[in-house]
Amino acid sequence: MPSRRDLIKLTESERAELLDSERVAVVSSLGPRGWPHSMPMWYVVRDGEIWIWTYAKSQKVRNLERDPRATLLIETGTEYVELRGIQIEAEAELIRDPERVAEFGAELTVRYSEGIDSVEGDAAEALRAQAAKRIAIRFRPIRVATWDHRKLGGTY
Repeated sequence: MPSRRDLIKLTESERAELLDSERVAVVSSLGPRGWPHSMPMWYVVRDGEIWIWTYAKSQKVRNLERDPRATLLIETGTEYVELRGIQIEAEAELIRDPERVAEFGAELTVRYSEGIDSVEGDAAEALRAQAAKRIAIRFRPIRVATWDHRKLGGTY
């Protein structure tokens, strides 16, 4: 008999659907006093890994420079029986190359903008200007936990 924990795990396709349908990952790093520092971030999935971008001088970047460990949480649902999510313990890689950062910024923009499939002209120039102040962060998964309480059939 499988454990209740095993019963609620997401399959690979369910994970992919959740990551594709949700818009915010809460990224937690360790702050300078050792306390978790959690921030909601827009993300893109690349080859099964979560990527974000942020200002190079942000607190999360300083935290990840000191300690590359992070935990990401993507979750949805209102009632207990609806909760679905994925928690990813990951190692962060900070990408500082402005060309790669701009390329990622364009990918992020396309994901979060209605009705566009590329970034061209003035918008592309604006992204390149932004990339000079930003970095992309790639999170390499170390350990993943998932859940889908809908699989419990309304029982606890």
